[in-house]
Amino acid sequence: MLEARMLSASYVDSLILSDIDLRIENGQGVALIGRNGAGKSTLLKSLVGGGPRVTGSVLFEDRDITLLATYKRARAGLVLVPEDRRIYAHLSVEENLHMALNASPNGGAEKIEEIFALFPEVEELRRRMGNQLSGGQQQILAVARGLMARPRCMLLDEPTEGVAPLLVKLMADRLNHARHALGAALLLAEQNISFSRLCTEAVYIIDVGRIVFHGTWQEFDARPELTERFLAV
Repeated sequence: MLEARMLSASYVDSLILSDIDLRIENGQGVALIGRNGAGKSTLLKSLVGGGPRVTGSVLFEDRDITLLATYKRARAGLVLVPEDRRIYAHLSVEENLHMALNASPNGGAEKIEEIFALFPEVEELRRRMGNQLSGGQQQILAVARGLMARPRCMLLDEPTEGVAPLLVKLMADRLNHARHALGAALLLAEQNISFSRLCTEAVYIIDVGRIVFHGTWQEFDARPELTERFLAV
């Protein structure tokens, strides 16, 4: 479904990613884990054409999208929920959700009711303004908004950062339920390994801009030295 081949990315003269190979299958959940500054966010932005200068190839559903505009990637079904959430403070929760229809122009009212069914917490807040939400509420809204466009694959950047521990498990439950209901694949960039395990089946480790491991969680567990070498602070 989504594949990076020999992908390198840079900002001005700073090389951030080197020769990344990564693949996500239809409906698969994949975790991208690594320390702060390892290149997780840059990789997600590179896949959606969101800023870095990129060499190599990005393929989506067997189509080369390396040169495709960001908004066209979104309309093709590749959606990024960024780390900073980008909730519109002056819009209501419902209006924030409707903004996502710019990435999926067909349909409207029926989609928002589907999202409310998947995220009842969001429906309860539908009239509240974006700046009246807690950090955890904003993050759940950001995920719900990403799914409004019915993506074929959603890229989710550090969703547990700044979220109360009690909401982390709820977020995982809602994300899994929504993904499976809508048939969406997931690439999750995270430092929270426990959360990542709840949401994904496979894992990539990135370190200093290079992929140093990929496999199942069982294969990851069989190599405890990986945590000490690439994930310990």
